Amino acid sequence: MTCHDRIKHIARGPTPVLSALVAVLLCLIPWSGTAVAHGSVIDPASRNYGCWLRWGSDFQNPAMEQEDPMCWQAWQDNPNAMWNWNGLYRNGSAGDFEAVVPDGQLCSGGRTESGRYNSLDAVGAWKTTALADAFTVHLYDQASHGADYFLVYVTRQGYDPTTQPLTWDDLELVARTGSYAPSQNYLIDVSTSGYSGRHVVYTIWQASHMDQTYFLCSDVDFG
Repeated sequence: MTCHDRIKHIARGPTPVLSALVAVLLCLIPWSGTAVAHGSVIDPASRNYGCWLRWGSDFQNPAMEQEDPMCWQAWQDNPNAMWNWNGLYRNGSAGDFEAVVPDGQLCSGGRTESGRYNSLDAVGAWKTTALADAFTVHLYDQASHGADYFLVYVTRQGYDPTTQPLTWDDLELVARTGSYAPSQNYLIDVSTSGYSGRHVVYTIWQASHMDQTYFLCSDVDFG
């Protein structure tokens, strides 16, 4: 979202003049130039995309603290985590993901982007998306990078994302794809069984244009 777009988006809030003023001030923040050039899982929504979707035009609302405390703590830690929801990646992983993304740091991509996304590793009751055993991961790629492959994991039954940091041993691979031609929308069909309750869907997107890897946490409930 460009600065101009942010101003228009925020100014639709309940106090347009104040909202527009805040938006202008936010435009003075040194936003990452790469933020508009990448993508994220939008369904089931990644943690920071979900925060942006729910609160991007209403981030001044104090109700966020009570209604959506995990987004609130992310906003307090670094507002860029919400606004730059499509910049969570690492370069040069060479496929050795566990070497560059330590346990407890999976949702921040190993504290990438100078720690911008550290708050996404916070343990707690993140808002969830309801899923059935068969579901589709929808990833939006604004820059049409393409994909060498996608890996989709679901956390093991018994893992509790509200009390436990996410580790590699908590993940079970449920889908591995081949390559995707450059596009803005990628759909990955996933079929699972035996999962119930809260889980994390963890998506790894290996982009095609260079060795650039995205690490994306989506909180879900298998109901």
